[in-house]
Amino acid sequence: MPPALHGPSRRLLLAGALAAVSAAVTGCSSDSASSASGAERLRIGYFAFPSGDLLVKNGKLLEKALPDHEISWIKFDSGASVNQAFLGKSLDIAALGSSPFARGVSGSSPIPYKVAWILDVAGENEALVARKATGITDVAGLKGKKIATPFASTSHYSLLAALETAGLKPSDVQLIDLQPQPILAAWQRGDIDAAYVWLPTLDELRETGTQLTSSKEVGAAGKPTLDLAVVSDDLIARNPAAIDAWRKAQAQALSLLKSDPDGSVRAVSAELGISAADARAQLSQGVFLTPEQVVSADWLGTDGSPGKLLTYVTDTGRFLAAQKQVDGAPSEDAVREAFYLKGLPGVLK
Repeated sequence: MPPALHGPSRRLLLAGALAAVSAAVTGCSSDSASSASGAERLRIGYFAFPSGDLLVKNGKLLEKALPDHEISWIKFDSGASVNQAFLGKSLDIAALGSSPFARGVSGSSPIPYKVAWILDVAGENEALVARKATGITDVAGLKGKKIATPFASTSHYSLLAALETAGLKPSDVQLIDLQPQPILAAWQRGDIDAAYVWLPTLDELRETGTQLTSSKEVGAAGKPTLDLAVVSDDLIARNPAAIDAWRKAQAQALSLLKSDPDGSVRAVSAELGISAADARAQLSQGVFLTPEQVVSADWLGTDGSPGKLLTYVTDTGRFLAAQKQVDGAPSEDAVREAFYLKGLPGVLK
């Protein structure tokens, strides 16, 4: 994969695609903060992935907290498309993996957004699986093989880290950029030998595959990945109260995952259109922090005192630069500037 583009060249090349994304997402001017009815508009990007985000959506927690807002939920397949939508000013808040976030704040023209919350920590819900028919049983056995993953995603980052640990360079394998559903189709046709991807596609691959490693193992080895919530600089400037309401809703969802597991299973089952048993199994593979842990020094931190996430994102940027995935690694100061921690931990009260 060629290095990610930054600055004016990136914006020019993406301009046409961003216009299409903006039109599809908003249905109106991407710069407008209000709907046709005059209500404040919030455009929220999410993934069909088991987490507290789905509890917020299913329970309409944000709609209840902000009845005077018009809230739209837009589903995305990967962090790369979320980054494009923020460049096109088509989103206000969105779920985004830590790796695409590190990409977004790299270079001389960072995307105008900031991380404001942690949704989950990648565990067994993202993994590298090889087709059983290949006979591959470890990562080193992938040399010369075709491996699919969504480029610029947390799975892509974890795959590169797993290859490095196994003594392989990206050039030692054939990396293929595919989204989750096309990965499944390519797997079933036998067009690929392995894939690094997340739930629910991951569970389908496991049925005929051998798991070689997971993001839990990669994280334990020093390269953790997370699902974050990012907010646009424009929303921070015009409506910080909405961000506080969003955080409170997310904190409530994290608490519900612990206190009401059955209700959480029902919500995820309904949102993903899967059985309760499958929803319970998928939720069990994630790592969900408590709201108090999110704002602790071990993770997001508080205003004026960012937590270890600052180091994780900075290290991710450096790793991606070393792998020629971005033009240049972001400095720690640049990453710190991309944190929005105002109001924490008071927002949890």
